[in-house]
Amino acid sequence: MRRAFRAAGTGLVLAVPVTGLVTGCGADGEDVVVTGTPPATPYRGPLHVPARDLDGDGPRALRIESGAAGRALECDGEIFSGGAGERWSEGDGGDTPEEGLDAYFDIEQPEVPRHGYRVEREEDGRVLFSLDVDGRTKVAVVVAEDRPQAPGWGPETSAVCDPSELPDSYLADRPYTLWTDSAGHRLPYTTVHSYSGPAHCDWQSADFIALGPDTYARDPHTVLPEGALTAPYLPRTPLPADARPLGHHHSGDTLWRTPDPAYLYVRTPDGVQAWPRVSEDFGCR
Repeated sequence: MRRAFRAAGTGLVLAVPVTGLVTGCGADGEDVVVTGTPPATPYRGPLHVPARDLDGDGPRALRIESGAAGRALECDGEIFSGGAGERWSEGDGGDTPEEGLDAYFDIEQPEVPRHGYRVEREEDGRVLFSLDVDGRTKVAVVVAEDRPQAPGWGPETSAVCDPSELPDSYLADRPYTLWTDSAGHRLPYTTVHSYSGPAHCDWQSADFIALGPDTYARDPHTVLPEGALTAPYLPRTPLPADARPLGHHHSGDTLWRTPDPAYLYVRTPDGVQAWPRVSEDFGCR
């Protein structure tokens, strides 16, 4: 699955009743596919829309590359990721549409919930599975049967809304933290999120905040390599007079910026920290 943005490292409803449904179970024992009440506005478009591979990762490109799945989404914001399914060999696909959804998880390894999907449409050898939040589709997977170089049932196209629109139960154990606005509403992952450094590089004592295209870091124990940061981390500093609040909140912390993007200022209950911007070519290998 292609992703529109850099990543740090989803009340569900059924569109149409399905009888004789065979369900698999997720890793936690919950059903991958469930049944329930149809939503007010099920997807009525075609299940086969040719997906073109474009040279770009913006929302428009992702909608085109994700075919019917991209059209079936009902995001509050922009599409976050999506694309056409991979090819596979005999035995990798499933014998039923539900096993085709399981193949989506096995083949694509997507960062999405693995249970609570519903059959929204069936049409000419294709089935649309959706994971809905408050009656709106946030993850859409179209599985198809016996496509060229893809025997059996498996993913044809898939698409996902921003992680901030996915279920609370899924977000609770993600390796990143979402921030909120002043009213407590989650901000999009693509606007701001934070995360700890990777343990396999022994950077877990460092923290990062991704703010749009920029990433800032707090490195109190100097575990990041030389050159990783564009300026020193300042654990305590006055808030500059020209700093303005961004309206981003998390556990009593707020984010502030000045016209100079070299630092992101994190105002905590104990004071102000200046997080320097991360170098563009920095990364954990």
